[in-house]
Amino acid sequence: MQTDKDLFDLIKETYPINPREEFVLDTADKLRKSARQINRRNRLKQFTVASASIALCTLALSWFFLYDGKDTLYNTFSTPQNEHSASTAAIKNQDPLVYIYHSHNQESFMSETSTNHSDDLFHEERNISLVGERLSQALKNYGIHSIHDSTDIKAELEEKRLSYSDAYKVSRVPLENALSHNKKLKMVLDIHRNSLKRNQSTISIDGKDYPRISFIVSKSSAEYEVNFKFAQLLHEYTEERYPNLSRGVFTKDTPSQNSYNQDLFGNSVQLEVGGKENTLEEEYRTVDVLSEVISEILTDWNEQEKE
Repeated sequence: MQTDKDLFDLIKETYPINPREEFVLDTADKLRKSARQINRRNRLKQFTVASASIALCTLALSWFFLYDGKDTLYNTFSTPQNEHSASTAAIKNQDPLVYIYHSHNQESFMSETSTNHSDDLFHEERNISLVGERLSQALKNYGIHSIHDSTDIKAELEEKRLSYSDAYKVSRVPLENALSHNKKLKMVLDIHRNSLKRNQSTISIDGKDYPRISFIVSKSSAEYEVNFKFAQLLHEYTEERYPNLSRGVFTKDTPSQNSYNQDLFGNSVQLEVGGKENTLEEEYRTVDVLSEVISEILTDWNEQEKE
């Protein structure tokens, strides 16, 4: 009687494994990235990711081995619609971990307005708030519940006849309310766009343009040290996955009465995603990457809490 090993050897001889070169290169790249993560953080989570990558490669090779590369893995890993709906409902029932808002919510882009003057690049609908909404939706793909505050700060400033410099005072109110009602929040992100020209604000990765991210920390905040370390963490995790996508961490000597609201909560940072010459489509690419970075950080924090 033939053993399992005899049968497997017979199958291998009958159907030789010849994975496509593209598949092999892509798999090798993924394994290298996993290895870098293991070496850098040396935690259980990274070991699990690496193991999962190896298992995925094994499964993928088996698929090509058995079906001669004629089918794809898409259907194997796709989630049925009812499961997706159940997952979305489960996320909504979780405590929010990330608060996303926009003190300058109507900041827009040349592609969305009829002017190219930085002081006039505002739009009531097609603006930076859509980028925050995209980030909130992208976080759901990682099972992360977030709050995206859609308060129209600029409209409130005009209604109350306040100056543009009062934007942080207005955005502070919904932030304080969210913090008082959501005790498990882990990070607060105020998302803006800067006014840099395209050659400074954009990087090309695999033939696609991505707006670069700047992490801004107020030095006048009582939470400065915590916020600075948090910004550095965001920068480092981003750099590991996409070198040069982050422009780095910048500190600002803001007036004591305006710390970008970063005095209210540790792990607060202002993000400038891209510049006036970027497009919303490009902005979405970058915050999709950012959602991945945030997911990794939250996962690692969770592992640390268990230790």
